[in-house]
Amino acid sequence: MFAVLKTGGKQYKVQSGDVLRVEKLAAAAGEKVQFNEILMLGSTIGAPTVEGAAVQAEVIDQIKGEKLIHYVKRRRKHSSQRKKGHRQQLTLLRVTDILESGADKSGVKAAVGAGSVSGAAAPAAAPAKKAAPKKAAAAAGGDDLKKLSGVGPALEKKLIEAGVTTFAQIAAWGEAEIAEFDEKLSFKGRIEREGWVEQAKELANG
Repeated sequence: MFAVLKTGGKQYKVQSGDVLRVEKLAAAAGEKVQFNEILMLGSTIGAPTVEGAAVQAEVIDQIKGEKLIHYVKRRRKHSSQRKKGHRQQLTLLRVTDILESGADKSGVKAAVGAGSVSGAAAPAAAPAKKAAPKKAAAAAGGDDLKKLSGVGPALEKKLIEAGVTTFAQIAAWGEAEIAEFDEKLSFKGRIEREGWVEQAKELANG
């Protein structure tokens, strides 16, 4: 039996025993994780996901993808350009089980992206209530996100409401997380344009 799962903004068709590379997950080598966003299971098509289905996998290693080079060029009278290299952080997995039902009772922690709010929440955990932005940041020991270029109180509020409260979270973002938050929070390319990830790495290291 095969399944189509979704993680890191991508879809993967898998069978038991398959080895695949996905966007970095918050899990160590040897840990078992469970993917709950199953779009298709055999001949069953989800609407949008197949209820109760899951794919379980064992983390083999945390790796990096091939180096990608791209250029940033500004079209102005005194233009500037910059060459940037990037190696995407990935997680190498081996699919161990495909569950047709009972995903919420398996006891295996849900697969969580490294750029998301970390934690081993149960697969069917109820969404947390929204707290007031300032209280949420304080409770999570959050950083002053306004130190990032172009971030004022309004953008900081958006980030906190999306669960982003620390520089470490932003520093761990890869291309998939950048694209996800850019679209979800309508930043219109601001994350890359302002260089938040690089700034967050420096601020997180003190």
